Amino acid sequence: MAGGLVALFYHRAKQRHRREVRATPLSEADRSLLQKEVPLYAALPAEFTKEMDARIQVFLYQVGFEPCGQLEEVTREMQLIIASQACLLLLASGYDHFGLLRSVLVYPDAYEVRDELGIKSIRLGESWMSGSVVLSWESVRQGSRNEEDGLNVVIHEFAHQLDQFNGVADGLPVLKDRKDYPEWASVMRASYKTLLERVEKGRRTVLDDYGATNPAEFFAVSTETFFEKPKQLEEKHPELYEQLKRFYGLDPLGWG
Repeated sequence: MAGGLVALFYHRAKQRHRREVRATPLSEADRSLLQKEVPLYAALPAEFTKEMDARIQVFLYQVGFEPCGQLEEVTREMQLIIASQACLLLLASGYDHFGLLRSVLVYPDAYEVRDELGIKSIRLGESWMSGSVVLSWESVRQGSRNEEDGLNVVIHEFAHQLDQFNGVADGLPVLKDRKDYPEWASVMRASYKTLLERVEKGRRTVLDDYGATNPAEFFAVSTETFFEKPKQLEEKHPELYEQLKRFYGLDPLGWG
């Protein structure tokens, strides 16, 4: 009984502190930084600004940042730039957080990893189901400053986090309504097939070729394109755009 009361007290105290964090506005210096360094933040319609700032504050409260490789520190500026882009995916999607996420590991640039067979590869980012996202800071900066190239490592890896929310990385995240699954699956399957065929034939696509790797990568790449190339995506893949618009509760086509 005593242990249960302690746990309840701790939970309530944590929730109360979270509400206090949400209610604390970003400083003018923080907002000015984001307006300058993150065009997607600057383009947000005014009606989303307050909620976005609250999401960023909670993200910074809940998630730890760890420097890796030769990076000595993950500065406040770096944390804000990462958090602001990640929180775009939470802003109106119905998700309150990124599942088990507890830490963001930041390397100064592309980094080397070995797989279970000892084979080396170079990475720009990773999303782990164990509670971490790994990012190359150089890639983060490039992705945040150029909001029209369809490439954004933060959005890509945090889209994976949403996909992994149910413990499986398959391009089928948890949707708001169960009745939406058949249409989602149908549109995603058809769009993925179209991309696969165009890539195999060497044709140009609005979606990055990496999206043809598997359904999980297709969802992450589609999310990048949705936020960074909304006009092109809506023109070339209107049904896919509509599904992502409903999922994220946002319509970037009308921003800016």
